[in-house]
Amino acid sequence: MEKWNQTSDDFILLGLFPPNHKGLLLLLLIISVFVLACLGNSGMTALIFLDPRLHTPMYFLLSQLSLMDLMYISTTVPKMAISFLSGQKSISFLGCGVQSFFFLTMACSEGLLLASMAYDRFVAICHPLHYPIRMSKMKCGKMILGSWTLGSINSLAHTVYALHLPYCRSRAINHFFCDVPAMLPLACVDTWDYEYMVFVSTSLFLLLPFLGITASYGRVLFAVFHMRSKEGRKKAFTTCSTHLTVVTFYYAPFVYTYLRPKTLRSPAEDKILAVFYTILTPMLNPIIYSLRNKEVLGAMRRVCGMFSSRKK
Repeated sequence: MEKWNQTSDDFILLGLFPPNHKGLLLLLLIISVFVLACLGNSGMTALIFLDPRLHTPMYFLLSQLSLMDLMYISTTVPKMAISFLSGQKSISFLGCGVQSFFFLTMACSEGLLLASMAYDRFVAICHPLHYPIRMSKMKCGKMILGSWTLGSINSLAHTVYALHLPYCRSRAINHFFCDVPAMLPLACVDTWDYEYMVFVSTSLFLLLPFLGITASYGRVLFAVFHMRSKEGRKKAFTTCSTHLTVVTFYYAPFVYTYLRPKTLRSPAEDKILAVFYTILTPMLNPIIYSLRNKEVLGAMRRVCGMFSSRKK
């Protein structure tokens, strides 16, 4: 291993599962989740694009969430599966940087996008008369563009800095993808200043949006319970509970992982928590939003009917 470290700039991803039959079964489960996530998110994106009734700010935001989730899970799972099945755990220096960039971009952008979705629901329920003004298509587009842009800029800064660190120890990353905090222990310089910047970025892109979302949904739920219409109250409560499920499942393990002090972190726990926000959440999002949303289910029937009538 030491000889390899001296003659190669590649990193080694130690992976998530042990190289045995149990690990293979778990990998097959992850691959199944990956296939479901790809089908669900690509299907949701196509459905929103095809059905004119879903061309509203709420569903434009949802289509971007599906696109992010599709890219999110595609950044980590294919490489993990190939490495396990082939036994070749190495990843090139450039490949590690590309994987890190896309992962961080999706992570930060999705954090901001979920906050935009929470604001959309807040305005729709608490200020319905002002909704056409506060959530116009132009403002929705600016929210989407801002999420992608800020996420990309933040990701680029972290990736460039991480790749410029001198790695003079073992290049074995104890993770299943090139996660920057997992790479820092391999550097041969003091990384305290950079770890502080990771803390700041996590607070800005994840913690603050999470706190804002929690506060806005608290206000929304208060308004929901004072609605006169039972049907409207039920629909609003279903929407809020759906969003809160997604938000909690995504933010909680992410924030817990990145805001813990270095002395309290363990590679095994970090990898398990990473499964939630990199693999499980991208699969659950389209399922939760489709099965608990009558408008999406109606759009599915209309689009399926449209294609069936064309075949005839």
